[in-house]
Amino acid sequence: MKDANESTISGMQLRMDCFRTAYTLGLMVLASACIGCASLEPVKPWEKGNLAKPAMAFEGDRLELGFAEHTYFSKEGSTGGNGVGGGGCGCN
Repeated sequence: MKDANESTISGMQLRMDCFRTAYTLGLMVLASACIGCASLEPVKPWEKGNLAKPAMAFEGDRLELGFAEHTYFSKEGSTGGNGVGGGGCGCN
């Protein structure tokens, strides 16, 4: 028959083994991610022209964005800042 101390020790040992395995796996993932990022090449000068195209901008054309916002607010029946709470009824 097992003592209570034996089962506690084996349970603690099991938890430590799981922790050690998870820690080792985490270190391996981190190391492989660092090695993978280290092998990336910098952008070549002739490739930078593709990144400078207007289609690659985070925001589109300012004029087009203004038209889209005007259309949205006209349909919504409201005016004011973008992202403000309230509906088109003006009750905010």
